[in-house]
Amino acid sequence: MNLQPAGIVVCGGQSRRMGRPKEWLPFGPETMLQRVVRLLGEAVRPVVVVGAGAQKLPELPDSVAVLRDRRPDRGPLEGIAVGLTGLAEKGADAAFVVGCDVPLLKPAFVTRMFELAAGYDVVVPHVGRREQPLDAVYRVRVTPQIEALLAADRLRPRELFELVRTRRVAAEELRDVDPALESLANVNCPTDYQRALEAAGLGVGDGSHGGR
Repeated sequence: MNLQPAGIVVCGGQSRRMGRPKEWLPFGPETMLQRVVRLLGEAVRPVVVVGAGAQKLPELPDSVAVLRDRRPDRGPLEGIAVGLTGLAEKGADAAFVVGCDVPLLKPAFVTRMFELAAGYDVVVPHVGRREQPLDAVYRVRVTPQIEALLAADRLRPRELFELVRTRRVAAEELRDVDPALESLANVNCPTDYQRALEAAGLGVGDGSHGGR
């Protein structure tokens, strides 16, 4: 890597389809947020977590800074802006941004995305005819463009991709490190949760039994 890489976990969503906060879902001996933070931390450091203003979060390692959205209901761009600003103070050049609901994240997937980042401001998977803005690498230097979009109430990450040098990564560039592309598998509803538990080798139910 030619960058000083870092990580951002965004967890300020409403979890409406799940029916309960996804960051607190049991996943073996951890919560889902704790698992994602740990997996991301195996590939990059530092890692910061961005939550909603008064959102209660599971206990995290002392090395993980918890930042807060400045305004509610602004979508992932708000969390990305907050995270990048915080990481700039830590000397990071770029961050892999992920939601708290990707418990099958592969550290090798994160590393590959940084390997593809040379010469670009954003590197985003483009799989199944859509981009995955919460499994992407963002350079810290795109923060002003994100802030300008937020100020104009333009909240879709796709609008940022049209403003900066963006590399869209095809599935074929990722399958050797993540054959089933499990790093892109969001847990949005109870059925997704059970499938993720099974894929991780954990029993069905509340996820509180089994290994990692």
